[in-house]
Amino acid sequence: MEGHRFPKVIFRSMVLGVMMICSLHIAPWGEATKALATPLPRTIVTTDGEIDDMDSFLRFLLYTDEMDVEGLIYSSSQWHYKGDGKGTKFISAMPLTRKLYGERTELRWCGTEWMQKFIAKYREVYPNLLQHDGHYPSPDKLLSLVKIGNIDFEGEMSRDTDGSNRIKEVLLDNNDAPVYLQVWGGTNTIARALKSIEDEYKNTDQWQAIYDKVSKKTVIYVILDQDATYRNYIAPNWPNIKVLYNSSQFWCLAYDWPKTVPEALKPYLESKWMAANIKDHGPLLQEYMTWGDGHKIQADPDDQYGDLSYMKEKGRGQYDFISEGDSPSYLYLVNVGLRSLENHANGGWSGRLVQSKTNPNRWEDGENVADYNPYTQKLDKSYPQARWIDAIQNDFAARVKWTQADYAHCNHAPVVAVDGSLDITAKAGETVKLNGQASDPDGDKLQYKWWQYREAGSYAGEVQVGHANKKHAAVKIPQDAKKGDTIHMILAVKDSGTPPLTRYAHVVITVK
Repeated sequence: MEGHRFPKVIFRSMVLGVMMICSLHIAPWGEATKALATPLPRTIVTTDGEIDDMDSFLRFLLYTDEMDVEGLIYSSSQWHYKGDGKGTKFISAMPLTRKLYGERTELRWCGTEWMQKFIAKYREVYPNLLQHDGHYPSPDKLLSLVKIGNIDFEGEMSRDTDGSNRIKEVLLDNNDAPVYLQVWGGTNTIARALKSIEDEYKNTDQWQAIYDKVSKKTVIYVILDQDATYRNYIAPNWPNIKVLYNSSQFWCLAYDWPKTVPEALKPYLESKWMAANIKDHGPLLQEYMTWGDGHKIQADPDDQYGDLSYMKEKGRGQYDFISEGDSPSYLYLVNVGLRSLENHANGGWSGRLVQSKTNPNRWEDGENVADYNPYTQKLDKSYPQARWIDAIQNDFAARVKWTQADYAHCNHAPVVAVDGSLDITAKAGETVKLNGQASDPDGDKLQYKWWQYREAGSYAGEVQVGHANKKHAAVKIPQDAKKGDTIHMILAVKDSGTPPLTRYAHVVITVK
């Protein structure tokens, strides 16, 4: 409850004690419809290793307490491949890179050591991170998960690799929980794992059961198509695998963020804020790269972002955010209360994806998935993700501080819930009472805000919210609401800590 001041050490000891006993993730308190503990989502990262991936990976390490990491796989893409070492020439199957780079024997390959280097830095801050959450995996565990996948060329999937074998092993194991495969480059190493499963089992009596099992548990989050293996192999041969496809919303965390992030939110990505909260804050974040900071990835001739003259030419400020275009592939796995993992159309820190009209196993963004941007007063296809930038960045800054200070000197997110179920029904004309609850582990004051996420619901109109800035609010269901219409209500609770942190409860009202 607001105002209840749990002693910080006692609160932390209680939470960590339960986690150690159960080895499960603590869910928001007071959520009567769900168990108090749920398993962490299983995930595997595949990465082609450019600057954008490296910065995404550094943030990812700070969120590994929120996931069950099962693989960290070097892969290739249309932008990065190692070559076979024999001088074999290759030309891209993707029109843009074919035009840009032509025939090559290798392309901007940054090696297979950088994840290990960053994990070594993680090792330095690991004892500090454990003070804040006992779920952080050990550095040794993370190192054991690093594997080299299919890296010789863009789209190469002709042979098994340690990386593809790791993905295959996880997809075939006896744990039927979903496996969230993050694609930070091409899908080729994932495609090779699936092809290996097909080759081994297709002509056996086990094939149908294996096919159904793998199709059911595999979820692939793709940031653009960066090779042709999804189109040419995965989609036609594994059509029942769930695919989350982000083609436009991710740009607010990628290279073109100045074009997509509203002016009011840009300060969270600009030099003053980045220098104050992220850049060079402790051993791990010394590796984080920003505009004009003097860094240079020697193996990548296209990396000029650290150069001051190039920075000025492009009109950027020193220490401005460069890109983390792959971070949306794991931010939805972080349980902040928005229920985006449960239903991608609910929206959240990875944006809002809707089910394809032609493929029920594909969820996507694009021209038809836009939120109203109050800053421009227009529908905006990037705003489903850009709307959360301040909360995302403040959360990042808090975790950066976790690497440097003990529990008592850092901020931790409030715990938010509602009385009763998160899914309720009501008749048109009925007034629905929404009773929020929240507690803060640091004893901070809490600010409440109830708001309607109109684009996530099927009811097109606006509802009136009484006491929107209180824990307990009231929503009158409009008389013109039809049976089956949904109205999505978000309770956002922000604490008064530094930086301020926000968590949510997401209530879905269905008209009966």
